[in-house]
Amino acid sequence: MFKDTKIDQTSLPMDNLEETKGELSEELPQQPLIITEDIRSYLYDMAKWTKFLSIVGFVVAALVAMMGFGAGAFVSVLAKMSPGNPLAAMGTGFLTVYFLVIALLYFYPSLLLFKHANAANKATLYGDQESLAESMNNLKSFFKFWGILMIVLISFYMLTLILVIVSGLGAAVGTA
Repeated sequence: MFKDTKIDQTSLPMDNLEETKGELSEELPQQPLIITEDIRSYLYDMAKWTKFLSIVGFVVAALVAMMGFGAGAFVSVLAKMSPGNPLAAMGTGFLTVYFLVIALLYFYPSLLLFKHANAANKATLYGDQESLAESMNNLKSFFKFWGILMIVLISFYMLTLILVIVSGLGAAVGTA
């Protein structure tokens, strides 16, 4: 399954790949993707670090979830100490849901990383092609999740910036 050979990439034209893709498949015979021992070693090392990061993510998600379930006690103490605090006025339900959503945002990518690490280990140790495909699929899903989350966060920040500018302009016009 894994071979210790190298591909001579200088013979393949790299510019305008999309345009010449059809031409390449007609001119050159289909070559399977070859995974060298170096690549196999890199994948194995990457799987170790990925598993470590996923376990750290699980721990962080658990701590954030515990904070969410402890928010009720925090808010009740806060309400007794300073009755006019706006955080106490929000109630315990909001904070609990907020922390649980944050915990889920940590848990899901950690789960994808954990699945990637396990499948990558299986692929490198046993030369299992299906495990390698599963590993790459989990890694793709991980990056897709974070990409979508970043788009949402950047959009939120842009909207917040626009609202702050409009509020500032409104306040400036109102005082003039």
